[in-house]
Parts: sequence; structure tokens; C-alpha cells
Amino acid sequence: MAKPGLDNAFADFKEREALAEAMIPMIGSLYRRNVVLYIHGVPLYNQSVIELMKAHRFVRQIENNEMSEFETHPMLQQLCELDLGPAHIDIGKLTSNYMADDEGLAIKAYVERECREILGRHDTVSHESRDVVVYGFGRIGRLLTRLLVEKAGGGQNLVQRAVVLRPPKDPVDDLNKRASLLRRDSIHGSFKGTIRVDEENHCLICNGNVIRFIYASDPASIDYTEYGINNALIIDSSGAWRDREGLEQHLKSRGADKVLLTTSGKGDVKNIVSGANSDILNDDDQIVAAASCTTNAIVPVLKCMNDEFGILRGHMETVHAYTDDQNLHDNTHSKERRGRSAPLNMVLTETNATKSIGKLLPELDGKLTGNSIRVPVPNVSMAILNLTLDRDTTVEEVNEYLRDVSLNSAMNRQIEYTVSSEVVSTDFIGNRHAGIIDSHATIVNGSQVILYVWYDNEFGYSCQVIRVGQKMAGIKYPVVPPQPVTGEPARADLPKVSSA
Repeated sequence: MAKPGLDNAFADFKEREALAEAMIPMIGSLYRRNVVLYIHGVPLYNQSVIELMKAHRFVRQIENNEMSEFETHPMLQQLCELDLGPAHIDIGKLTSNYMADDEGLAIKAYVERECREILGRHDTVSHESRDVVVYGFGRIGRLLTRLLVEKAGGGQNLVQRAVVLRPPKDPVDDLNKRASLLRRDSIHGSFKGTIRVDEENHCLICNGNVIRFIYASDPASIDYTEYGINNALIIDSSGAWRDREGLEQHLKSRGADKVLLTTSGKGDVKNIVSGANSDILNDDDQIVAAASCTTNAIVPVLKCMNDEFGILRGHMETVHAYTDDQNLHDNTHSKERRGRSAPLNMVLTETNATKSIGKLLPELDGKLTGNSIRVPVPNVSMAILNLTLDRDTTVEEVNEYLRDVSLNSAMNRQIEYTVSSEVVSTDFIGNRHAGIIDSHATIVNGSQVILYVWYDNEFGYSCQVIRVGQKMAGIKYPVVPPQPVTGEPARADLPKVSSA
């Protein structure tokens, strides 16, 4: 579609606004059937009219095409008319591909062809829903709960059943305070939905999801089956244990099946960064770590850069938001420098991110060093990657490669790309990607490349944790259109249709 002139810009906006408004019930209807829609990796469910329009606009800026609601709306109409099995469908890519080459097909014929493997089928997924227990309810625990409730879909997904905390003095008072913290967040805003406190049954009912609050001092002493919880994935966000011996305590509880740690694991605990090395995750892995937020931000970028250009050596500096383990005022602390006031100082400290690179990406073992500077912002951090490559390159080549990765690779949920020269840290609060390339900051001098990668070290990281949890639980959907494989399969193998 041609760009509107100045005289009809307002009318054009109103037309696109009306189309976006009409798309919302269609997206919701498909979502309740576990048909989840994206636009170049950006989820479209539970979005407002303006959020849908901004998603279209962002993709147009990055992909440099004129795809808008005028093109996606008829594509969505066709999807709604089909009998689709559960799947993840990227309507942005479907539309872009159709615009690039429709092969002479009408939209209906094109959509039917692209969705042929899921047409008229209700066996496109073989997994069952999986009970989830969030152990700990701090910054990450509450964001995980928000995401799990949001992603409940038609129910055949990860289903949060409980939160586990240390016993308080007054359980009813504690329950109400936890509900308030979940409902309102100073950084991430209000909970999208409704929260009802059931004091009698000691649970929160969040958008219809019943989440029990269980108090226990010993993770091995809980009988989850008493609460109807079975075969559960325990997501430990408490930070109390990081090695196999400590995390194995969870598996002694009845009803617990697997454990996912929300930081870097120690010893022989397998660290997984979704999209980068999740192909090494096995069905029989019972204890897994999702690595750290910084590790998740840099590993996908490092893997892509090494695959394309080769990395001889490098240094990573993370300019990191302050965290709960620092002091508000100067006081004693078990770690050097972290005792000084977090809101008033830049604090130089160590990072485990580069130490774990060798395990995550063996081809880069011993090639990277790193440090961290904690700064007085409450959320969103930046990793600065100073890399020496195997060959000379240019800013244009590096940026174009990373732009293409962000749009067209299996890592498009891990790596985002921004073309704005005016963005600052708060612009990335709530971003769901592991890291965002700041293209205007890229520096190249021969084989020396410096990349600036933003990341929401709370919400973006929590999204990565959920992605690892989905794979541990065997939650896998067919993807339309199929993506290139990077680290993990993009499309689930579809079961054969019974001749009966």
C-alpha cells in the first residue's frame, strides 16, 4: 500500500485504527483455541488497539516495507475462517512473504497452503498441560506469575498452581500483601487483569487461575499432591540454592518432577539459554538452570556473531541496574563494594556471565573476559561487547546481519534490533527479548567490533525463563511459517493423522 499524503494522514490512521480494533476479538478467539499469533516474534494476544498498531509500525521500520493493518487484517480474517489445530502463527511473516511473492495465489489459497499441516487437525500438539510451582515471590517470581497467567491460553500450557514461601507471622496478612505486590509494580505497572484474594482457601485467583500459597521452611517437606498438584515443574526463584545438592531437595517432595533455577547454576547443573543452546536439553534432565540475565542477553548475540564472523577474543562490560542484593544505604555486605549505597553510586563488581560462556558456547571457551558496573537505575541494563573478529567487516555489514537475525532467524524472540538514535534505558522496560541491538551505537574498525546490547534484566529475563520451562515441560507447538533452526527446533513434529 502506498504511503498516505499529508492531507489524508489522519483518515489513514483512523482506518488502520478501526482495523486494529476489529482484529482484537479475532486474535482472542484464536488464542482461546491455542492458536497464538505473533508479528515477527512480537505476541499479539492481550494487546490494546494502540499496542497492535505500534507492533505493525515497529516492524515496518525495521523491515523497511509497507506492511500495515491493511495487509494483515485480511490475512487474519482468512485464519479465523479455517479449522486450525493449536499452533503458533507469525502473521507478520506470512504477510511479508505474501507481499514479496504471492505466486499468483489469492490470499485464501495462500493461507490454506501455508497452514495445510494444521488444517482440520486437533492433534497438532501431543503435550499435556504441566503444573508449575513458583518457589519464592520476589522480583522474578512475581513477573513469572504474570507471564504464566498471561500465557495460560486455552489451558494446554504451563499452569501455575502454587507459590511457596517461608512461613510468615500472619499468613492472611501476608497473602494480602503478596496480592498487592502482584497487582501493582513500581517498574512494570499494573497487573493486566483481575486478582481476587481467597483468604479461606489461602489462594489468589488471577484471571481465573487459582494459585495457592504454601508456606514451608524445608523444600523437601511439601506434599504437593495434597493440593492436587502433580508432576510439577518447580521454578526456584529464591536464590537460596544454586548447586545440584541444594536443588535436589525440591525433588524429595511428593508431586514435584523437575526443577528450573532462575540464575546461573553451579557445578554440573546444566545452564540453558533459550534459543542458543536449548538443543542440549534432554527429556531426562530434572535440574536445569536458566543462567543469568546478562548471560541471556549476550549469548544469543555472541553465538550469531561467532557463526557469521568468528570471534578471536572479546571483553564484555555490563552496565547493570542495581538489584536487591545491594544496600540502600552504606552498610556491611558479604561482597566487595556492594555494601555502598546502590541509588547513589556506580559500583564496580564481578559478573558470572562471561565465566559461563565456555559451558554454553564451547567454541568461545577462554576467549572472553568481563566485569559489571552497577548503576543507580532500578531496571534495564546494557552489555557492551568489545569483540575481535576473524575478519574485517563494516558497520553496515554487521548491522544488516543483526537486523536480519532479529527478523528472520529462530532467534527473533531472543534478539531485537532498534533503529532509533534517541532510545534510553526506560524505553526497554517490559521488552520480551533477551537483548536488543542498538544499531546507532555499533562501532567497527576493521576486525574490531563494539556492540551495545540493551536488556530488561527482569522482564526480558523472565520471558527467557518461561521459554526454558516450556521446553522442559515438553510444551511445543507447530510454527507457521517454519523458521530456520538455531539452537532448537522451530516446528514441532506433527503426529500422523489417523486414517480412522
